[in-house]
Amino acid sequence: MDANTLAEIKSTLGESQCRANNYEAALRSYSEAIDLWPDSAAYYNNRAGCYYELLDPISALADVRHALRIDPGFDKAYVNVAKCCRVLGDLFGMESAVKKVFEADRNSTAVNEEQMALREIRRLEPFIRSTYDRMFFGATRVYLDYVLMMAPATVGYRILKAECLAYLNRCHDALEIAADVIRQYPTSADAIFVRGLCLFYTDNVEKCIPHFDTPCCLDPEHEKSKQMRIKAKKVKAMREEANRLFKMYRYREAYLVFTDALAIDVNNTVINSKLQYNRALVNTRLGFLVHAVEDCNNVLLLNGPCLKALVLRGQCLLKLGIFEEAVADFEVALTLESSEEIKKLWRDAKQGLQRLGCYGILGVGSNASDDDIRRAFYQKARLHHPDKHASDSNEKQEEERHKFLEVVGAYEMLSNGRKFSRDEIGQEMKASPDVEEMFRSFFWNESIPLNSGR
Repeated sequence: MDANTLAEIKSTLGESQCRANNYEAALRSYSEAIDLWPDSAAYYNNRAGCYYELLDPISALADVRHALRIDPGFDKAYVNVAKCCRVLGDLFGMESAVKKVFEADRNSTAVNEEQMALREIRRLEPFIRSTYDRMFFGATRVYLDYVLMMAPATVGYRILKAECLAYLNRCHDALEIAADVIRQYPTSADAIFVRGLCLFYTDNVEKCIPHFDTPCCLDPEHEKSKQMRIKAKKVKAMREEANRLFKMYRYREAYLVFTDALAIDVNNTVINSKLQYNRALVNTRLGFLVHAVEDCNNVLLLNGPCLKALVLRGQCLLKLGIFEEAVADFEVALTLESSEEIKKLWRDAKQGLQRLGCYGILGVGSNASDDDIRRAFYQKARLHHPDKHASDSNEKQEEERHKFLEVVGAYEMLSNGRKFSRDEIGQEMKASPDVEEMFRSFFWNESIPLNSGR
C-alpha cells in the first residue's frame, strides 16, 4: 500500500472521529495523514478545523494558511481563515477572507457569523476608545466583554480588559488574564505592564517599578509604562516625606504633602485609603477633628470596615460630643477586635450619650454651667413633683412620678455622677433663697425621698 493511499485512510478516520466530536483523536489522524502526504491542502484545512474546535486558533490559522500556500484557490480554506481571524480579533484578516468567500460564491452562508461579528466589532470600537479615554473603565469592560464573546482570543482586547479590571480594583482577575497572555507571549509589554499595574493598585510600590521598567525596554514607546513608573516613584517619595515630617511633629507640612500625594492617582483606592488615614491622624494633631472625621469617612468608603479608621473616627466624634455616632463606631469596632481599649472608649461614648440625654431632660444645652443646671433642676422638679399631682388620676400620678425620678437622675449624672442625699439638697436650697419657698411648698414630702428609685 503506497503512502498516498495510507494517508487517505488516515484522513477518512479523522473525518469519522470529527463527526463523533473526538477532535484530539482526529487531530492525530490528520497529522499522520500530513506526514504521509504533506502536499495535501485538504489535510491541512481539516486539521485546522480540529485545532479550531480545540480552542487553538493560532495553530488553526497556521495550518489553513499553509493550505492556501499549497492551493491558493482552495475556497473552503478561506472560511476557516475567517473563523480563526474572528476568534483572534484580526478584523482585517477576517474582512479579506470574507471577501474571498463571496468572490467564490455570492450566496454563501458559511461566513454569515463572521460577517455579523465584523460589523458589530467595528460598531463597538469607537465606544471602547471613548469610554477608556474618559476613564469610564466599568463601561469599557462591558463593551469588551461583548466583543470578547465574538472574538474570545483577541490578545489586545483581553489585555485592555485586564487593565480596566486593575483600575476597578479587581486585580486578582486582571492578573489571571495577564498571566495567561504571558504564557503565550512571554515578551508581551502590555501584559507585563498590567502585572505592574496590579502591584501598584495593591500597594506593592517597590515591586511594581521594575514591571514598568521592563515594558519600556521591550518597547521604548510604551507610554503607559512611562507614566505609571513616574506615578509609582512619586507616590513612594511623597509618602516617605510625609511620614518623615509627621515624625518630626511638622504637622502642617505633613498635611500638605499627604494632600498632594492623594491627587497623584485618584483610582488607587488601596494607597489613597492609607494616605487619607494618615492625613486624618495629622488633622487630629492639628485639632481639625471635623476634617479628621471626613478623612476617616473616605477611608471607610474606599476600604470597607477598617478597624483603625473606625476607632479614630469614633475618638474624634467623642471629642466633638457626637456620642450616638461614636457609640455606633465603637460597637462595629468591637466586632472586629474586642480589646479593653475599645471597650473603654465605648463606655465613655455611652456615658457621654447618657449625659447628653440628661441635658435634654433638664432642658439645658450641653454647655450649661453648674448654676444653669441647678436652676433647671429645681424648675423641672417643681413641675413634676408627686405632691403637686396628688389629686390627679393614678395614671397621671405614675407618669409624673416617673418624670420626677428622671429629673433627679439627670441632675445626679450631670453633677459628676453623684447621688444627692436629702441633706445635700437642703443645703443647696439654703444656698438658693429664691427657690427655698418653692421647695418648702412642694418638695419636702417625707414619704417620697428625692433620690428614690435610684
